[in-house]
Amino acid sequence: MTRKVKKIPATLGQYSKTPLSQIKKKNVAGYARVSTDNKEQLSSYETQVNYYTKYINSKADWNFVKVYTDEGISGTSTKKREGFKSMVQDALEGKIDLIITKSVSRFARNTVDSLTTVRKLKEKGIEIYFEKENIWTLDSKGELLITIMSSLAQEESRSISENCTWGIRKKFEEGKVRMAFGNFLGYEKDKDGNIVIKEREAKIVKYIYTRFLHGLTPNLIAAELEAKKIPNVRGDVKWHGSTIKSMLQNEKYTGNAILQKTYSVDFLSKKRLKNNGEITKYYVENSHPAIISQAKFDLVQEEFEKRGAYPNRSTSANLFSNRIVCGNCGGLFGRKIWHSTDKYRRVVWQCNDKYKGEVKCNNVHLSEDEIYKSILEAINKIIVEKDEIIENCELILNKVLDTKKLKIKEAEQLKELNKISKQIEQLVEGNSTIINNPGAFNEDYNNLSAEYFVIQEKLEKTQTILADKYSRKIQIDRFLETLRAQDDLITELSPKLFTSIVDIIEVFSKKEIKIHFKNGEIVVVDLLRKKK
Repeated sequence: MTRKVKKIPATLGQYSKTPLSQIKKKNVAGYARVSTDNKEQLSSYETQVNYYTKYINSKADWNFVKVYTDEGISGTSTKKREGFKSMVQDALEGKIDLIITKSVSRFARNTVDSLTTVRKLKEKGIEIYFEKENIWTLDSKGELLITIMSSLAQEESRSISENCTWGIRKKFEEGKVRMAFGNFLGYEKDKDGNIVIKEREAKIVKYIYTRFLHGLTPNLIAAELEAKKIPNVRGDVKWHGSTIKSMLQNEKYTGNAILQKTYSVDFLSKKRLKNNGEITKYYVENSHPAIISQAKFDLVQEEFEKRGAYPNRSTSANLFSNRIVCGNCGGLFGRKIWHSTDKYRRVVWQCNDKYKGEVKCNNVHLSEDEIYKSILEAINKIIVEKDEIIENCELILNKVLDTKKLKIKEAEQLKELNKISKQIEQLVEGNSTIINNPGAFNEDYNNLSAEYFVIQEKLEKTQTILADKYSRKIQIDRFLETLRAQDDLITELSPKLFTSIVDIIEVFSKKEIKIHFKNGEIVVVDLLRKKK
């Protein structure tokens, strides 16, 4: 019998799996390059052009744009590659959705140029397919490749700009602190070049820290400074909340300095990012005179963290703002003034959701005096039992919050990640220069990628636990420092004492008000019991 072959046309997009009748075809271009003018290479060049023309035209859901080419040109830089530059320009203008090329090394031997182009196109949603490595730049495998390429590009660019950066980093290693005095309130340089306190401005810095701990937001502090016509570092009276926030989070006011807080992402776009551990930081203690104590600075950072937990917080300047939580619905209590213009004027606190939404919160309101007395009672109970509480806190610090094992675990995970990164780097580089089995390469790459992401997830969990323990340790240290200094019962509530040891006030009813302290202690106050 004669064999018959019937052709069944494709009905689904190869990659989108969407019916061809319903999808917009991708505009696809090829890129081919050879490095020399000899006949053997030119033959390879013609083969590539013919191959990509046929390959792209064979896909029903692709539109063939053209094959961009460069011949007899070195791949170490994109500057002289007119075909390459034309292709990128057409892609950025929306003429190309996908670029097919032989390999990473054919695209660009210079990692910096290659990475720059990949990122520029990726931002516009344009994908590159490296056929030999089977890598699509918009999928997770492509993300990992870009990460590895970033590492290579950073080293490459660092060697190019080494003469510029070496001097700066040498100063960092020696602990030499630089300040932009023209934009930094509180300090100036003396005739010998030393950093010294500018007393008039230092008073403003101290005022800002104190007002924040009294409950004011950065925007309110800015408005208050403007109302008082207090000049800023430039001598005018215009203040911004963002400036105040930056001052409140700048460790240099404690006389210490963290150097290299930001870094250039890849020496390509010159974009700077916050340094979260990507490169070395230097912490210089006692580098210059302090305006703010370390204890006060830490309290301010804790307060920022607390306020950040409640994004819909009140902007009231009152000490209790953002501290009173509804035990029934979890919302915040807000400060209200009743009868503001007559003799029956009262200041009360009630749940902000009491009259909001379909389901109203039915929790009670409290007078400011009732809240004040509840806190005094709870703090005095803590002071009475302070010896036992201090002993428990020290036990928690030594046992529960010890981070030695976690730090060792973190170091091991980081080491393992670096090891896998190098293996992936070597695999990609090796596959770009030697003819290899594509299936074997793909399997090895996928296995290493999977292992990388598993360890990365474990590292993130370890670092989260470490950060949580460190945060709790700071809170308990501050709590203990304040409690040890408090020998007598109190009759008045100072802002410093309150912010140092009280976490939140949780209101369920007048019979059940829970005062949460920063060491984890909870004291329940019953206001109705007092009235009986």
